[in-house]
Amino acid sequence: MPIALFPRMLIASLASALLIAGPSAGRAETALAAVAANFTETAEALLPAFRAATGHDVELTTGSTGKLYAQVGAGAPFDVMLSADAATPARLVQEGRAVAGTAFTYAVGRLTLWSADPGRIGGDGRAALEDPGLRFLAIANPELAPYGVAARQALTAMGFWEAMQPKIVMGQNIGQTHAMVASGAAEIGFVALSAVLSPRTENKGSRWDVPQDLYAPIRQDAVLLNPGADNAAAKGFLDFLRSPEAAKVIARFGYGAGG
Repeated sequence: MPIALFPRMLIASLASALLIAGPSAGRAETALAAVAANFTETAEALLPAFRAATGHDVELTTGSTGKLYAQVGAGAPFDVMLSADAATPARLVQEGRAVAGTAFTYAVGRLTLWSADPGRIGGDGRAALEDPGLRFLAIANPELAPYGVAARQALTAMGFWEAMQPKIVMGQNIGQTHAMVASGAAEIGFVALSAVLSPRTENKGSRWDVPQDLYAPIRQDAVLLNPGADNAAAKGFLDFLRSPEAAKVIARFGYGAGG
């Protein structure tokens, strides 16, 4: 073989190998995602399909929307944020911390009154709230968590907000609130329907799905943050959230469709 031909043949072989391996070969990236606590299990369920489809990966940091917002403001290097509301991503865009035009609704949350006790809540949750034997009602902190805002709105609409004050215990996020009820520390609590429908708790306990006219829609928006502006994994994950495959998983956890 003439020596002069070797470099050309080597280059051609490498090019062919790259084409066969696919567009993501050698360019897999990892994104850091700030994820609202209520969406933790759903996000975890989405990741295997995202990895298989793109070759990219996403690392999740979860917490209340309020605390995640504070971390972004303090310089945390998140690439994307999956909020439990629409206001926080809009605020981040206004503040110049997120990329304009990238926010969209990826899910609409549902609120449910839940107890780990199968016989505690019947067909109308109002009876459980009126039970004189009730000691503690768990809700997420309305100052930090959109699901806490929804719980306060529902209690106010039903005329229970003032009367329940001595019994209300607050979690810092909706995951902590769910844990209070699951452990029995609070007999009942307003939690995300997604947590009750998760494989760990599905068909356990008793629940009353709060009528949606008792609280404002929990529109959950995602947004591309500035550190992720050139991150293929971050942009790919946001695209994946709008895919039919992702929509099926999101619906399975009890969320309404985004748009």
